[in-house]
Amino acid sequence: MNDAGSPALTKAEWKQVGLGKAHESARLHVLGQADYTDDIAEVRGTLHAALGLSGKAHARILDIDFTDVLASRGVRAVLTAKDIPGTNDCGPIIHDDPILADGLVQYIGQPIFVVVADSHDLARRAAKKAKVSYEELPAILTPQAARAAGSYVLPPMRLTRGDAETAFERAPLRVKGELYVGGQEQFYLEGQISYAIPQENDGMLVLCSTQHPSEMQHVVAHALGLHSHNVVVECRRMGGGFGGKESQSALWAAAASIAAKRLGRAVKLRADRDDDMMVTGKRHCFHYLYEVGYDDAGRILAAKVDMVSRAGYSADLSGPVATRAICHFDNTYYLSDCDIRAAAGKTNTQSNTAFRGFGGPQGAIAIEYIIDEIARNLGKDALDIRKLNFYDKIDRNVTPYGQPVVDNVIHELVGELEQTSEYRARRQAIQEYNATSPVLKKGLALTPVKFGIAFNVTHLNQAGALVHVYVDGSILVNHGGTEMGQGVNTKVMQVVAHELGVDLTRVRIAATNTSKVANTSATAASTGADLNGKAAQDAARQIRDRLAAFAAKQYGGAVEDVRFVADTVFANGHEVPFGELVAKAYLSRVQLWSDGFYATPNLHWDPKTMTGNPFFYFAYGAAVAEVVIDTLTGEWKLLRADALYDAGNSLNPAIDIGQVEGAFIQGMGWLTTEELWWNAQGKLMTHAPSTYKIPGVSDCPDAFTVKLFDNRNVADSIHRSKAVGEPPLLLPFSVFLAIRDAISAVGDHKVNPPLRAPATSEAILDAVSFVEQAVREKAA
Repeated sequence: MNDAGSPALTKAEWKQVGLGKAHESARLHVLGQADYTDDIAEVRGTLHAALGLSGKAHARILDIDFTDVLASRGVRAVLTAKDIPGTNDCGPIIHDDPILADGLVQYIGQPIFVVVADSHDLARRAAKKAKVSYEELPAILTPQAARAAGSYVLPPMRLTRGDAETAFERAPLRVKGELYVGGQEQFYLEGQISYAIPQENDGMLVLCSTQHPSEMQHVVAHALGLHSHNVVVECRRMGGGFGGKESQSALWAAAASIAAKRLGRAVKLRADRDDDMMVTGKRHCFHYLYEVGYDDAGRILAAKVDMVSRAGYSADLSGPVATRAICHFDNTYYLSDCDIRAAAGKTNTQSNTAFRGFGGPQGAIAIEYIIDEIARNLGKDALDIRKLNFYDKIDRNVTPYGQPVVDNVIHELVGELEQTSEYRARRQAIQEYNATSPVLKKGLALTPVKFGIAFNVTHLNQAGALVHVYVDGSILVNHGGTEMGQGVNTKVMQVVAHELGVDLTRVRIAATNTSKVANTSATAASTGADLNGKAAQDAARQIRDRLAAFAAKQYGGAVEDVRFVADTVFANGHEVPFGELVAKAYLSRVQLWSDGFYATPNLHWDPKTMTGNPFFYFAYGAAVAEVVIDTLTGEWKLLRADALYDAGNSLNPAIDIGQVEGAFIQGMGWLTTEELWWNAQGKLMTHAPSTYKIPGVSDCPDAFTVKLFDNRNVADSIHRSKAVGEPPLLLPFSVFLAIRDAISAVGDHKVNPPLRAPATSEAILDAVSFVEQAVREKAA
C-alpha cells in the first residue's frame, strides 16, 4: 500500500468527471416533481398581473380609457408608467427600453399598462378591455427598409483586414449576391414568469425564470428606487431559455415587482404563449449583401459583406450580437483581405435579443452560402472548396480580428467525418439517383464549424461559487449559473465531487440566488460550465486543502501526499471515510465552507478597431446531412444526419451528446420551418404554436449519428473540456445547404438557387422555379 492507499484507488483511475451521469433533475422531470416558478406554493393573498399591449406599430398615445378595466370582476389596480417609483427602463446596455410605454408605442405588443387582479384569467380578460386612442406614425418593419432609411439603434460596425479593393482587382473570378435569413422564436417550454413577494424593510423577493438573476436584481432595484441589497432574485430552474431569458425576463420581473410594491401584496406575472411571443424579442433576422473574389481553384482572395439585422425598436443586445456575427463570418476559413460590416436596423417590431449562438450562426451562414456558390460556379464539390480555404496550422492562421487560431483540428475532424459518413460514396449514389428521378431530388452537404467561446464583453467572463461541507459529509453547492435544462448544475456537481474525492450522491445543488453569489454574469455565451465549474472547483479545492492539512496533522505524513478518492481520505497509510474526517475537522474548528472565484484569462477586445483576443478558445464541429425534396410541392425530408463535435475532454458525454442533438434539431428548425411573419401593419401573425412551426419528433431523421471528437482542450478550461451549448446549432447549416444542393440538381448544378431561410416549402418552390426558368432561358 502506498501513501495514497490501494493502487486501485488512485486519483488518476477514480473520477467523477468525464462520466455519462444522469441530469441531476432527470428523475424529477420524469415524475413531474421538478418545481418551476409557477409551481412554487403561493403565499396568502397573492394577486396576478397581466399586461396591456399596444395595438399599433408606431404611434403616440392620445388617451387611455380604463373604465371597463376597473369595472371588471376581481381587478385591484391598473398601473401605468407614472406609477413606477424608480426608473422606467429595462434595457440591458442602452437605456432605451421602457418597462411600460410612456406616451409613445414602437411596436404592436409593447406593454403600456399592468392590470392586477385576483386571478390570472381575470387580469388577462380585463387587460383587453382598455380603450386606447392613437396618432399613428410611419413604421419601418424590415432590415432592408432600415438600411434604406439609415435607421439604426447603434452606429454601424466595420472590421477590415488587408486591402480588399486591391485584392478584388487581382481576383480572376467573383461572386456577388444577397441573402435573407429569418429570425427565430426561442419557444422555451416554460414561458416568461416572475413572482414578486414583498419583504420587510423595503425588501423584495423575486422568483423569476431568468438566465441572469443579477441583471434582474439591478432592473428591479432601479424600477423600485431601491438599492440592490433590498432585492433578492432566485431561480431554481427554467423550462428552457435559449437566450430569451437573458435580458428580456427583466420586463416581467420589473412589472411584477412594481405591482407588488404598490399594493403591498405578492404578485405573479405569467405570460400566456401568445402574449409572450407578441411582447418578447427573437433571434435577429439578417439581410446580407456580399461579394467575394476567388481564383480558379476556389481559394478566396477577397471578401466583402454588409449585414443588417432587424434589431427591433431598441438596442437590447443587438450590438454584441452584431459584433459576434462579424467575428464569425470567417467560420473555419482564412480571409486574407476582407471588409465586414454589420448594422442593427431600428424597426417597429419586437426588440430582438439573445438566442443560442448570439449572432455567430448569422455571421457564419453567409460564408457557407457563398462557398456553396463558388463550388457550383466551378463545377466542384463544395467540400473540396471548404477544405481548400480552411485555416492552416502555422501560416494563414490568424482571424480578421487578430486572434491566432490555435488547436486547429478542423482538418482532422472533417477528415474523420468524411470517412465515417461515407460522404464520397453517397455523393456518387445521389448523383445516380437524381439522374433517374425527375420529381424527387436528393441533396448532400458537409459543413464545418469554428465557434469562439467567451462573452464579447471581457468583464462578463467571471463567476463565483459557494460550497458548504456539512458535519455529516454532505455537500451543498451554490453557483452563479442558472439551470435551463442544459445540465450546468450536473456538471458543476461532478466537478465538486471529483475535487473532494466523493461520490456524486453526496453533492446537492441549491437554487441560484443573488444573496448567495453576487454580481453574476448571465448563463449564456456557452460559458455556464466553464465559468461556474472553475469557480466551484476553486471553492472545493480550498476546503480539500484545509482537510488535507488537518489529516496530515492527525495521521502524519506530508500534506501533498493526502489523497481524496472514492469517499475515502488516504493519509500516511490510514484510510478514513470522508464523513468521519469531516466530523473530526469540525470539532477541531476547521472551516468547512468556502467561496470560489474565476476570471477567464488572456481576454481583451478593442471595440473601436474591432480587434483583440475576444475568445478563450475555439470549439469545432462538422455535420453531414442528406435530404430529399419534392420539386412539385416543396416538401422535404431529412434522411440522414451525421455530426462530429469537439467537446474537448467532455465533463459529461451523455449530456453533451444530448446537447448536440438538441442544438442540431433547433438549428434545423430555424433554417427550415420556423418562419416569423409580420403583416403590413407590423403585427406578428405567427404568435402561437398553430402558426409557428418548431420541429417535432417526426422531423428527426431515422439515421441520426452524433459522436464527440477526441481532442483535449489546449486552453486551461475546466478539466480541459469545451463548451457545448451554442456551437452545435451551426451544424444544421448542412441541412439548409443539402436542400439547396437538391434544388440545384433540377438544373444539373449549373444554376445557383436563390434559397432564403427558413427553407419552407414555399421558399423551396420559389428556388426551384428560379432554376427551371434559368434552364429554359439558357436552352432558348
